[in-house]
Amino acid sequence: MKGQPKAEQRTETIRRFIKAGREIFARQGYAQAATEEIVQQVGLTRGALYHHFSSKEGLFRAVLSEVQQKVAWQVEEASSQGADPWEQLQLGCRAFLASSLDKEVQQIMLTDAPAVLGWEAWREMDAENSFRLLKEVLDVLVARGLIETHSTQALAHLLSGAMNEAALWIVRSPAPQLALTEASRTLEELLEALRK
Repeated sequence: MKGQPKAEQRTETIRRFIKAGREIFARQGYAQAATEEIVQQVGLTRGALYHHFSSKEGLFRAVLSEVQQKVAWQVEEASSQGADPWEQLQLGCRAFLASSLDKEVQQIMLTDAPAVLGWEAWREMDAENSFRLLKEVLDVLVARGLIETHSTQALAHLLSGAMNEAALWIVRSPAPQLALTEASRTLEELLEALRK
């Protein structure tokens, strides 16, 4: 990193801490993850970690943000394969549920995040990612007359809550792949009931 401008060094250091944090939080969980192991993996000091993140929780927030963005990207990518907004909704919802099979998503986003940050902070971060995408496609479906609802905001919260709960159920299931199949089929039935 010598010879790099300070801004580039800072960005590179933050990136390295987030990468190490992702690996260690995903493997060990937040409670078991030691900041000493994180700084050793990065090759810097605890002081450097706290300079950039102020706390272990601060690093965890940055890691969670990346994981949530990854899930949102997967949802957007799957949705973009849909021929119309209805199919985009279905594909995006399936992609969200499928993301729960990812060990990083399971540990960081679904298990640790609500406990570490609290339910309200976790929901606020979710609102910027997966929830936002869900609300956008529901708005399009209502505007095109493909579904009818009194409130797209309420419907988005109901569907988001159902999918988050299904994702948690999949994670805790003794047979996650089977649970994913069952949750996906049931979600299809639920979505179909919304169609005009």
